[in-house]
Amino acid sequence: MPVVASFPASGHSASRDAKGVDSMGHAPTQPTTDAPTWEIQGQRVTMPVEVRDAANGVAIFMVPAAAAQKLVPGDAFEIVDGGDGQAQLVLGIVDYRDNDLGDYNEVAIVFFVRPRGGAPETAGTFIYKLPVNQSFTCEAGARIWGFPKTVEEIAYEYTDDRASGKLVMDGQHVFTLTLPRGTVAPGTTPEPPMEGVTYTYIDGVPHRTRFTTGGTGNVITAGGEGVTLTLGTHPIAEALRGLGLPSAPIMSSWTEHMRGTFETPERL
Repeated sequence: MPVVASFPASGHSASRDAKGVDSMGHAPTQPTTDAPTWEIQGQRVTMPVEVRDAANGVAIFMVPAAAAQKLVPGDAFEIVDGGDGQAQLVLGIVDYRDNDLGDYNEVAIVFFVRPRGGAPETAGTFIYKLPVNQSFTCEAGARIWGFPKTVEEIAYEYTDDRASGKLVMDGQHVFTLTLPRGTVAPGTTPEPPMEGVTYTYIDGVPHRTRFTTGGTGNVITAGGEGVTLTLGTHPIAEALRGLGLPSAPIMSSWTEHMRGTFETPERL
C-alpha cells in the first residue's frame, strides 16, 4: 500500500484486547473462509487487507500532462488531463500505526489515470513510486498488487500543527515534504469511507484494485499555505523538477487517524 526512526503522531499506537478490539474501539475485519490469501515471508496475508490506524498527508500539484505521461510505464493507462494540458500529481506521506502489513512509513508519488480510451468514471490512481521502510510490506505490496515498492530511508517529524516526511534513496536526498497537520476533537465522528480504484501492472498485465479510505482528524487546506517541498539530488528529485516542482500546490490534506481497506487485484 502508502530502517530509520519513526515519530508517532499521537504519542501511542492503538493496542488490541483479547477480542481483537483496539484502543480506538475498532474491531478487526473478519475475512471469509474463501478469501484469497498470499504467503509472504512465512506469514499469511488475507484479503481484504485492513488499515486500522494511520496518519496520512498529501499535497496536490498541477504538472504538464504530457511530461507526466512519460513517467507512466507501458501503454495501458493514460493520464487524466485536468484542463489546459495539466494533470494532478500527488505527493503523500503515510505513517502506518496498525495495519495488516505492519507498522511502517511510506512515501507516495501518484498520478491520476484511466485505462486507455476509458470513460471518465474509470479514472483512478497510478503510483509512480512507493518507497517504504520495511521489507515485509515491500514484498507484499509488490507481489499482491504490483505496487512499485522499494525499501528506503523514510523519517517523519511532528509538531502540534505540522508533519514532515523526508525520503532518502541510495544515500541521496529525494525530497522533504511538510504539511499542515490536523487534530482529533473529543467525540469526533469518523468520516464515512470513500471508495476508489488504483491501477498497477502485475507481471506486465494491467490490474485494478478497489480500496476504501476514511477516518478522523481531517484538515483540507486550499493552496499552498503551510506546505513546503524541498527537492534533493536523487534522480527522482530531478524527475520531479522536470515536472516543474517545487511549485505551489493547489491543495493539501491531512488525516490524523486514517482507516481503509485494499481488495484483491482484478485483471483488466
